Amino acid sequence: MADPLGHQADTVTTMPFANIRADLRAYGGHWWAQGFWAMLVYRYGRWRYTVRPSLLRKPLSLVYHVLFKLVQIVTGIELPCEAEVGRNFVIDHFGGIVVSGFARFGDDCRIRNGVTVGLKRATDPCAPVIGNNVDIGAGAKVLGAIVVGDNVVIGANAVVVTDVPPNSLALGVPATIRPLSDPPPAGIDAPRKGLHSAS
Repeated sequence: MADPLGHQADTVTTMPFANIRADLRAYGGHWWAQGFWAMLVYRYGRWRYTVRPSLLRKPLSLVYHVLFKLVQIVTGIELPCEAEVGRNFVIDHFGGIVVSGFARFGDDCRIRNGVTVGLKRATDPCAPVIGNNVDIGAGAKVLGAIVVGDNVVIGANAVVVTDVPPNSLALGVPATIRPLSDPPPAGIDAPRKGLHSAS
């Protein structure tokens, strides 16, 4: 499937564990952060698809499903390996976070507690495609076959069910879109508020 935002394809399945070190840097070296635990299991789940033959992959898949459920119970983060997540993906706070396996994220994205990124209807398996440098506030819901552009801020508790153009701010229920005068900083050197709260 072509990426509506034109971003490069995920390289995790072709470069085993290549992003784990970058994930740790994105979390400021805080290996105890619950969001980092979720990312470790996510990266492992992606990597296991590269193992051949399938007979060898089956026990690895069993380990993945056990770890996925454990992280889900302990942290309240549901991040299936079927979702596509870019570099420097940070979960600032933990609890009540659900990401659909159909969702796609670019690089330098950040989500917080209570966020749902998923399907609008159970009968329509289409989830959002989210660009680079997107900041999603606590409690926000981003639903359906929509595209969220680069450099977007989605406010706390917003409900987003339509496309959001780049360099925009989405606020309210349903979300209204307005230009973003000060785009969020990108990259692993950007401030990562709330990381200590996840420890």
